[in-house]
Amino acid sequence: MSQDQDVPDAPSARTPPVDPRLLKYATASRSFFAIIAVIALVQTAVIVAFAWLLTRAIVGVIDGMPAADLWVTLGALAGVVALRAVLVWVRERSAALAAARVQAQLRTRLVEAVGILGPGWLDERNSAHLAVTAGHGLDALEAYFGRYLPQLVQTAIATPLIILVMWWQDWVSGLTVLLTIPLIPIFMILIGLATRAVQKRQWGTLQQLAARFADTVEGLGTLKVFGRQHRAAASIESVTERYRIETMRVLRVSFLSGFALEFLASISVAIIAVSIGFRLVDGALALSIGLFVLLLAPEAYLPLRQVGVQFHAAAEGVAATDDVFAVLDAAHGERATESSCAGTGASGVLTLTDVRVRRGERMLPAVSITASPGQIVVIEGPSGVGKTSLIAALRGAAEWDGTATLGDTDLRGTAPSGWLAWAGQQPGLIAGTVAENVALGDPSPDPTLIDRALSLAQADGIDASLPLGVRGSGLSGGQAQRVAVARALYRHLSGRAAVIALDEPSSALDAMTEAALWRSLRDIADAGATILLVSHRQSARGIADLVVALQLAGVSA
Repeated sequence: MSQDQDVPDAPSARTPPVDPRLLKYATASRSFFAIIAVIALVQTAVIVAFAWLLTRAIVGVIDGMPAADLWVTLGALAGVVALRAVLVWVRERSAALAAARVQAQLRTRLVEAVGILGPGWLDERNSAHLAVTAGHGLDALEAYFGRYLPQLVQTAIATPLIILVMWWQDWVSGLTVLLTIPLIPIFMILIGLATRAVQKRQWGTLQQLAARFADTVEGLGTLKVFGRQHRAAASIESVTERYRIETMRVLRVSFLSGFALEFLASISVAIIAVSIGFRLVDGALALSIGLFVLLLAPEAYLPLRQVGVQFHAAAEGVAATDDVFAVLDAAHGERATESSCAGTGASGVLTLTDVRVRRGERMLPAVSITASPGQIVVIEGPSGVGKTSLIAALRGAAEWDGTATLGDTDLRGTAPSGWLAWAGQQPGLIAGTVAENVALGDPSPDPTLIDRALSLAQADGIDASLPLGVRGSGLSGGQAQRVAVARALYRHLSGRAAVIALDEPSSALDAMTEAALWRSLRDIADAGATILLVSHRQSARGIADLVVALQLAGVSA
């Protein structure tokens, strides 16, 4: 079942229009900004050229321009219109490609970050929330890259250049734009704050819905046994309704903000138009200048208006990247340690000295174990004493105090993948063939070794090419448990783990299969493996070199 905690909140004081962490974690975005900046500059030149050519054509018709000159002007005008359409296509294509690359980079970095932070960190988070962020959330980046960022760059380049051209031709109109245009960003900031708040609530509700649905599906069998499935369905329906309400609230704010920005821009353009009209009547302004400036006026306000509109389309992607960046920031400080310790290939005597595992606010009793290659250490004790927690600490899924070494290697901060093979109480199988599950993590699986691991785990009756569904569906509980044990054995047999940790590997097995599994573990240990075996079965003592009995008051061996 997923945990209640969410992905860490992103910093609340994120004021820049573009999060600088985007450039840090998604290198594909850097070239994208350069490309759309060039496109924006050319588009601005095209806008000015269009206004100038259209003015020249209209004024030329009024002044009786020769037909040949008029056709040349109209031809140039058609070329400018075509060029503007091509630039829009190039911008959209560049944005789509950049969005795909950035999505892939961020997903890859997110998976790497989760690996660096380890199972202990992941155990405290809601996996459904992470799945929604990496899936639906990053998919929303298409609007962020395809609409918002190009429009933001276009605004930063086009608006000041167009104002300069207007000021150069008619300083009164240029001054009017300078005095009225700040109203749009002021309203954008106010609206943006409201949008960000409602969008954050909508995103949180979507994550909660995903977590609730995942928990319900995972525990559906238990819910049906106790007749609680209808209550769970009602709970999902309640969260879904809340998500619908939040979505409609986001749309309401979006439409209202669009109306406000359009209204402000229309009033501002109207002021400029009235000013130009009066001066044309007085003869204080030439028709060519007045018309040219009037055609440019809407283009000066349009980029800012579009930024506000596109911000709403991109808000979901922005909320998702906040969560992604929070995970990447958390992993950044651990990266050096992880890279230096991954794949150590450590071996030797496993020594645990006064290892105390933290479970929430509780510290479990200290455990001290010395296990040499060739030994099987059976760990016993009543439920809740910390047997599984001890294994969780070794594989990095729980915090612990004390010292743990394998030969000369300090295991604190060392990646478990370099020395530990593990099979837990939950098989943890994935969709794919049985062979793919057994050789999970091996870039070059060995079919012979896979068959041997299955045989040692008493799963040789299971076809290695058998396809499994999600969570290994297609196998019985006992079969799934044996495949999980085979995976741990394969990891050791392939030379990637000196220590094997098995947590209740025979809980779903009959007595005959269990006895055969114990014999296999004894053979593997005699061949040089160090095995930690958590088991409540008395039969496990028969293969043990050392029995560690955990007790609430202490440890006795």
